[in-house]
Amino acid sequence: MKKATIGLLALAFTLAVVLPAPAEDPAPGQQAPNTEAKALRKEIVKLKYVRAQDIQNLLFAYTSRQGNIQFNTNLPSLLTISDTPENVERILAAIREIDVKPADVLYTVQLVLGSEADAATDAELRNDPIVKELGKFLRYKGYTLLDATFVRTVNMDNASVKFGPKAEFQLELRPEVAGDAKTPMIKTGVRLNRIEQLGFAEDKPITNYSRLIDSTLNIKSGDRTVVGVSKLDGGDKGLILIISGKIVD
Repeated sequence: MKKATIGLLALAFTLAVVLPAPAEDPAPGQQAPNTEAKALRKEIVKLKYVRAQDIQNLLFAYTSRQGNIQFNTNLPSLLTISDTPENVERILAAIREIDVKPADVLYTVQLVLGSEADAATDAELRNDPIVKELGKFLRYKGYTLLDATFVRTVNMDNASVKFGPKAEFQLELRPEVAGDAKTPMIKTGVRLNRIEQLGFAEDKPITNYSRLIDSTLNIKSGDRTVVGVSKLDGGDKGLILIISGKIVD
């Protein structure tokens, strides 16, 4: 009998060691241990240079399952962020990298008329190194400056200006700045159109735009170059577009 009693006590002791203790019920208003969700941090960010809708999808890469990034189309410069504190910090850091002032580009544009018949060259062009270089491989004997203008725009933005003796030409520029701060490159889409007034219809002018130059220019900031040459009406004269571009503060 004593052996049986000792055996039962040993079994009870073994079960007490092996079996886990029952979990305690959580107190009212509390969650069970290890299931408590992290508190979310909320931020409203005012953007300076980019639109909220343009960067929202990019920022989603930094969110957790609990996170959210929203904007209102009526308030394009505001972002509402909700996520864990760690992820919000990552999102804010990404915004600081993205929301920066775009490069400001200043172009100097010259529209020059080259002539095969007239050898006269304007005084301001005689010592121009680019015009001298053109004389080596073009058939034009004389060069006349039709117009010159400045065009200022920002990176990835379109700029358009009308110029010429009678504002009969339209120039379109779109810069795309690349490279580092020390050696930036300015890739520019260039289009030169000729504007012709064909008459009127119902008291409204009929205007025709004919493309003279459609090119892409790659220059270092501060460089000056010839973009293109276009014949005028198939005659002995041609338009030469000379552009310099530089990044300004």
